[in-house]
Amino acid sequence: MVSVSAEVSSVSVGWIGAGRLARALAVRASDAGMRCAGIASRTPAHAASLAEALAAPPLDAQGVADRADWVFVTVPDDAIAEVAAAVQWRPGQLVIHCSGAGERDLLDPARRAGAAAASFHPLFLFAGLPDDAQRLAGAAIAIEADAPHDAALADLARRLGCHPLKVRPGQRALYHAGANYAASFLLCALHEAATLWQAAGIDRAEAVAAMWPLVDGTLAAARSRGLAGALSGPVSRGDGGVIERHLQALDTLGADHAALYAALTRRALALAAERGHPPADVLDTLAARLPGAQ
Repeated sequence: MVSVSAEVSSVSVGWIGAGRLARALAVRASDAGMRCAGIASRTPAHAASLAEALAAPPLDAQGVADRADWVFVTVPDDAIAEVAAAVQWRPGQLVIHCSGAGERDLLDPARRAGAAAASFHPLFLFAGLPDDAQRLAGAAIAIEADAPHDAALADLARRLGCHPLKVRPGQRALYHAGANYAASFLLCALHEAATLWQAAGIDRAEAVAAMWPLVDGTLAAARSRGLAGALSGPVSRGDGGVIERHLQALDTLGADHAALYAALTRRALALAAERGHPPADVLDTLAARLPGAQ
């Protein structure tokens, strides 16, 4: 079991919102020794379920704010500002949202009341599974807060078994777009692979099953050798003929299959350039043969 520092463990924490993220974070924080002051949710059954798991009272949003030193606002992004404006905050309180793309100004009503505002976004896919809280260990958490709360939240992240990341103010949309590439867009790339294999005559279920050893091997190579070092395929070999055959085949499918392939090939060229192989002149030749090359 992880344990929090004396400073962090001395505060009471409350949760406004009781979805997947809140459940995993709240359970892990409770296991680490943080005292939960209460849970609120627009879905009473969700609040009651999480409150029971944490031996804490289900409350309304104002009740949570009245009882907690730190309040995590774990509602959907579009509702954060609404919650912040509806609650009466107090000076010295810390109000934290868990949005990836949202800036701290979503919590400006709390700041105007004398509370501090922070963001605490785990880079983790919350699946709503019973072991989400345990699997959260090892994830990174993007934190933005003013001193001394930045250090306290970084300490909390480490005590939860996570790695704190600092995001520059005003750059959360860029940060979150990058997270989307590592999560949802990864799934989109796999969906495209399955679609192409299906078009080649492979049963779709078989196609999906067949990709996992390839995916696992790629991720293992990336962990051990880095992203550029793990690059494989025709770009890594400087094989322009294969790339052209791929594009010709994709053109026959119509839609934007060839355009997507060309865009990702340009990213592969950048990775190869970072690695230093193939030579720059070979990479320039490959780039010039792609659709839309200048």
